Amino acid sequence: MVQMRASLVATSVCLAISFGLFASEKVAGTFPGKVPATFFGKRQGMPVAVVALPDGAIQPQAVVDANDVVHMVFFTGKPAGGDVYYVTLAADGRRLSVPVRVNSIEGSALATGSVRGAQVSLGRNGFIHVAWHGSKPLVDGTGTDVPMWYARSADVKRFEPQRPLSGHAKGLDGGSVAADHLGHVAVVWHAMGAEPGENHRTVYIAKSSDDGATFSAEAPATSAPVGACGCCGMRAMFDRNGALHVLYRVATDEKRRDTAWLMIQGATARPPVRVHPWEIQSCPMSTYALAETSDGIVAAWETAQQIYFTVLNTKSGSVGPVAAMPGNGSRKHPSVAVNATGQRLVAWTEGTAWNRGGTASWRLTDRNGSEIGVSHDAGPVPVWGLVSAVALHDGSFIVFR
Repeated sequence: MVQMRASLVATSVCLAISFGLFASEKVAGTFPGKVPATFFGKRQGMPVAVVALPDGAIQPQAVVDANDVVHMVFFTGKPAGGDVYYVTLAADGRRLSVPVRVNSIEGSALATGSVRGAQVSLGRNGFIHVAWHGSKPLVDGTGTDVPMWYARSADVKRFEPQRPLSGHAKGLDGGSVAADHLGHVAVVWHAMGAEPGENHRTVYIAKSSDDGATFSAEAPATSAPVGACGCCGMRAMFDRNGALHVLYRVATDEKRRDTAWLMIQGATARPPVRVHPWEIQSCPMSTYALAETSDGIVAAWETAQQIYFTVLNTKSGSVGPVAAMPGNGSRKHPSVAVNATGQRLVAWTEGTAWNRGGTASWRLTDRNGSEIGVSHDAGPVPVWGLVSAVALHDGSFIVFR
């Protein structure tokens, strides 16, 4: 019965979006989308829904609040310079808000490469925090490099004017945003360091303790000499104890681009922990995913066209056993969601690459790792697209693509 109710909830969300509840004259593209509401799973009643964005919308990033409201940002427009929109949906599929443009400067968001899209986080007192990689240099002429942009909103009707947080950073990439229930907000990215070369690239952070009203000047997040892969994404999140976690790809020499975990408690950053090795001489343009559980943080990433995952022990700072998704293919851009019972959904893209779309895939397991369901063909993912998974409070999951 619970599983059937979860299926109905997830199906309602599919129907709501497929019948154009995102529709807004301000959003580029044709609404509703052409892909009908569809369930993908090994058996009928699987509590996983896969939802296509309306035509012209890509790069969903979704989170769920305590009231089961889904908050999502997505990109529309030209990949080299488009716009970020924000919308809310109820768990039963009702649209709760009209899509609102996040960026106050038209065309100031970048989608090319799939690793630079907007990210969203929910903070204290209902604040919505969004950060994204700029598409062009600042219009005021203060710099020649594109900035890391940030905007916040206290409601669903408008966002405050966007602000650059990256200061004098050159060659930035891979930004992420995280917020907690105490009013802390962190925006992170990587950029050129004091010396040239990827092995000197630095992870930078701008911090706020007043819900994003003000931020500290950008500063290196760690002094560890591990470098950063020049065109890979990052993922940041606060855990329930207030520690900030950042998953990203290091570049310590010309051959190593390992996945690393950086944990920052207050003003103290632990040395980055190497999570998984990868010997490669070129940038793989990969992204990362994090989701908190009762026993740590589930992390997912790409290594050699395969999606791997593990549990990061936040108390000991140690990495649990690393496992790969069953099967093989050209896999990228993971997303992770964990429900209240500990079931874990990992979603990813199959076959996507530079200027090439693919398909969505997902795998659902219980808290012990036993497989519940899987789909390796959960619908098309457009060029520069990716997936975003969320868990609802009734235990069901939605994968946006």
